[in-house]
Amino acid sequence: MAGRLKTTSLHAFHRANGAHMVPFGGWDMPVQYTGILAEHRAVRATAGLFDVSHMGEVSVRGTEAGPFLDHLVTNHIRNMTDGRVVYTPMCYEGGTVVDDLLVYRRGESDYLLCINAGNTAKDLDWITGKAAPFACRVRDVSNRYCQLALQGPAAQRIATGLTSVNLAELKYYHFAEGNFAGYSSIVSRTGYTGESGFEIYAPWEAGPEIARSVLDAGGGLGIALAGLGARDSLRLEAGYPLYGHEISDTITPFEGGIGWTVKLKKVAAFVGKEALREQKMAGISRRILYFTVEDRRIARPGTPVFVGDEAVGEVVSGTQSPILNKPIGSALIGADYLSSPNLEVEIRGKRFAIRRGKPPLHLNGK
Repeated sequence: MAGRLKTTSLHAFHRANGAHMVPFGGWDMPVQYTGILAEHRAVRATAGLFDVSHMGEVSVRGTEAGPFLDHLVTNHIRNMTDGRVVYTPMCYEGGTVVDDLLVYRRGESDYLLCINAGNTAKDLDWITGKAAPFACRVRDVSNRYCQLALQGPAAQRIATGLTSVNLAELKYYHFAEGNFAGYSSIVSRTGYTGESGFEIYAPWEAGPEIARSVLDAGGGLGIALAGLGARDSLRLEAGYPLYGHEISDTITPFEGGIGWTVKLKKVAAFVGKEALREQKMAGISRRILYFTVEDRRIARPGTPVFVGDEAVGEVVSGTQSPILNKPIGSALIGADYLSSPNLEVEIRGKRFAIRRGKPPLHLNGK
């Protein structure tokens, strides 16, 4: 049936647990269960469990898999060791972003990529096309994996009894392969919330049983099921970019606040390298600024930003921070105005002051 939404293996589980489902990136996904604010606070205080099985997974294998990925993405791949994870964008020739992704090195000739759900088809076409000159094979393995994210200060305590992986020795942006709740899994110390936690890749059909095991283990600690609404407010508090907002096919990594992922000195001539080099040499004319609003009104994407009578940019993300109890957001504005004390957003014809914040906003904004 044309236009039919895809579902993860946890779809019936979500319905049984009272999730409010919404279309997202072609999938029917839970936006909330008990409420976004409560789920957000649970992740900050104890732990939350997210179904992120809609994310795409791509296998890249072959003798030139490493050199190919070094050509494809802006960050270093050559220096990776087995069990490492690297966050990186991949860019168009002009320097704007195709997508941001995670690269997992399972072996010298074996890598797994995690890409954004809404970009999976586009990314696969891009990756496959760029791989043609290299001795490697690109395969879409998204239907093999469910993916659950257990995030929050109690995440390790909850997960320890469920896995053969030594979580105490698993460093940030590292992963290990082992048993999780009875299933062969990849357990990764990564996340999108600004909290300590793990992302678990397991066989597709294992999703509901793993979720129930995690909920049982965390029931006495206040774990909550969390949806995409809390995932977005958590990542914005933490200052993490979202494709289509802080980075996109019109916004470069330097403009989007992730210039640290662009390794211009690496040997590989990665796609977009020259354009990004030229942009850096010329000076970055606009940048992402994270802010809080000095009012109760949320500045939604597209809201103009002013200094006096001059429009200097626009909001790209905006929501309510349950921790600060005030609206927060990000805006792409002219670099000359980043330090201005007179920044305002215009909402329904009225101006409201915004205050620049240093992520993570929920810690540095108090």
